[in-house]
Amino acid sequence: MEEITSKNFIHAFIEEDIAEGGRYAGQTVHTRFPPEPNGYLHIGHCKALIIDFGTAEKFGGLCNLRMDDTNPTKEDVEFVEAIKEDIHWLGFDWEDRFYYGSDYFEKDYEYAVELIKKGLAYVCELTPDEFKEFRGDLNTPAKSPWRDRPIEESLDLFARMRAGEFEDNKYTLRAKIDLASGNFNMRDPVIYRIRHMHHHRQGDKWCIYPMYDFAHPIQDALEGITHSLCSLEFENHRPLYNWVVENVSVPHHPRQIEFARLGIDHTVLSKRYLRALVEEGYVAGWDDPRMPTLCGMRRRGFTPASIRNFCERVGVAKSPNTIPLAFLDFCLREDLNESAARVMAVLKPIKLTITNYPEGQSETVEVENNPNRPEDGVRQITFSRNLWIEADDFLAEPIPKYKRLFPDGPECRLKGAYLIKCTGYNTDENGNITEVLATYDPDSRGGDPADGRKVKGATIHWVDAETAVDAEVRLYDNLFNAAEPDTSSMESLVKDLNPNSLEILTNCKVEASLKDAKAPASYQFMRLGYFCPDSKDCTAEHLVFNRCVSLKDSFKPQ
Repeated sequence: MEEITSKNFIHAFIEEDIAEGGRYAGQTVHTRFPPEPNGYLHIGHCKALIIDFGTAEKFGGLCNLRMDDTNPTKEDVEFVEAIKEDIHWLGFDWEDRFYYGSDYFEKDYEYAVELIKKGLAYVCELTPDEFKEFRGDLNTPAKSPWRDRPIEESLDLFARMRAGEFEDNKYTLRAKIDLASGNFNMRDPVIYRIRHMHHHRQGDKWCIYPMYDFAHPIQDALEGITHSLCSLEFENHRPLYNWVVENVSVPHHPRQIEFARLGIDHTVLSKRYLRALVEEGYVAGWDDPRMPTLCGMRRRGFTPASIRNFCERVGVAKSPNTIPLAFLDFCLREDLNESAARVMAVLKPIKLTITNYPEGQSETVEVENNPNRPEDGVRQITFSRNLWIEADDFLAEPIPKYKRLFPDGPECRLKGAYLIKCTGYNTDENGNITEVLATYDPDSRGGDPADGRKVKGATIHWVDAETAVDAEVRLYDNLFNAAEPDTSSMESLVKDLNPNSLEILTNCKVEASLKDAKAPASYQFMRLGYFCPDSKDCTAEHLVFNRCVSLKDSFKPQ
């Protein structure tokens, strides 16, 4: 995988920090990716992932993988393993630097005690409702009648909180900072709360849990992180991040730098809503190819290179922006155009009989595997009297400028084979067309007439009826109709779902070379788009292909 080389404001800051005289001069750049294991990674996380790992890669540094499992209500081992798989799939590795936020619970507790002893934290008895009532506003300071609780009393209560003597929400531990601060994150924020809940790794050892804003800077500092890169929503939390590392005896003082989250139209990147779509059955799981999750995109046929290229070209911004979903498709199409083998498939088949081709005879013709990769050569496919073509490559009564098959119409090329001319068609008792009839020019092998005459008809693709393999093909479209789906409620979001986001075609015909197709292979079905075998449902007995992306689009990158 290519090293990330583009310039952005994060790289500029880091270059200043590691330059002679900088705050990290002579140190190895060290970042971390801290996903919360309460769902699968999506394309929005991917931007952060690539920034974290890619920045370390650019500066010859290190990047840790740390599961943010400080909240015992949401974590799941299934998500932990899925996150690891996605990161490796994208081409990054944390080597031996894999951690859990819960690994630091004991140190978090010790540092909380240190703050109490310094008079910088206190045990508060405000209920959640009272906490909201006493929060104040821009003109009114917050308040807590427990702010001047004696240090020894807070130490005793905090120890008893840990011992499990009190019910949930009876007490909290708050940092003593500034109740009048214009930044509400600094108004004596809660740094510990009581939660009598089972933790997926710590079991029932703990009934008090640190808040993310307290635990995260400590975790960064203990791991020797130099640059804590995070999304813009944490910009107002940076003063608290700095306050924590400056007031406890951690060995390092990381620098937090924020960047804008990735926004994509026709897409929802909220794990809460993605989870709801899965749990309420609107999609077929986290890996549904319509989902923006990395596992769903991988199943859809996205490649690591296309996703990394997309994130790199989107760049790192300080202000939020929304990227067209079409640009993501463009990056995939661009990658597959270079790498995908060309094959022929017919999605809506109709029989073509070449009446002057000898019955029982067949031959092989050559088709180029990929014109962008001459080294891939050509492959041989079978041609015979009976073929399958697309139903819309024939019209009994042509429309203006129609250049494909119709009775007494122009000569058309069969890709890689011969010139043919439609002579008629057959129907069933209900008048439905069942068979297209044509004759071929035996002297036009390869698709060019021997006498050099001009061919006015189109080139159409086909598969040999004698050797073709049946397949199911799934055509995917945007999951949402609205460019900006309404996330005010789940009910509103569901109204924006695209009822035509999936079309399943059965009885499709694909050339015999695909009978053993397996993910993660990708193919260009000539004239139709890019497709891949479904990683879950495709078998030798039942081929299933997903459309990764259409063949062409009007989108032009800026």
